[in-house]
Amino acid sequence: MRRVEQVMGFPVSLRIDDERIPEGVADAVFDWLREVDTRFSPFKRDSEVSRLDRGELGPGELSDDLTEVLGLCEEYRTATGGAFDARLPGRGLDPCAVVKGWSVQRAAELLAAAGVRRFCLNAGGDVVAAGGPWRVGIRHPEHADRLCAVLAVTDAAVATSGRYERGDHIVDGRTGRPATGLLSLTVVAPTLTEADATATAAFALGEEGVAWAAARLGCEVFAVDAGRRVVRTEGVPLAS
Repeated sequence: MRRVEQVMGFPVSLRIDDERIPEGVADAVFDWLREVDTRFSPFKRDSEVSRLDRGELGPGELSDDLTEVLGLCEEYRTATGGAFDARLPGRGLDPCAVVKGWSVQRAAELLAAAGVRRFCLNAGGDVVAAGGPWRVGIRHPEHADRLCAVLAVTDAAVATSGRYERGDHIVDGRTGRPATGLLSLTVVAPTLTEADATATAAFALGEEGVAWAAARLGCEVFAVDAGRRVVRTEGVPLAS
């Protein structure tokens, strides 16, 4: 089964290779992602995130999900010394860098709980793969029609942060300026929650982010720095 929908501003594709697919499981995945967009988007005035940012919700009035997301944002802010920050000066609360990976990982867990064993869930280029191996390409940061590498991924997640799609949109919270030390950084981790947040946080750190991400438990890193040098950890699962 293959299905693609536009959710949260990017294409989300689901491929299931099992012989028997539980009824309604794909609907549940996309319904959840649409719910997340409604509840957590900082661009929707009535979302829980927007209401919190305007001071309409107190700490005791937050959903368990938003409390978890904000806790993850604080974890990465602390771990990077403020380079990663969901509350940048002059901007509203924006937890999207955590919400994307967290929500897609939850969707993958919905699939697994329903008994789906072999699937690939791709959200705007960030991937959760079960079963496998699945071949996942790392896009060249300067040439959209080329790949830097191809990974062989089994029961893991892959996320990439870069400047090639949205320009200098990742800001170093320590300086308030765009992070420009890297062209792209890919993280392979056990969950997309970890892979996506780590990739964004490491990119915000700049060149020092490669070593920082590599030191995190279970994370492998493939990066291209501003000098166009490739840096990768030994455990990156390159396809043969």
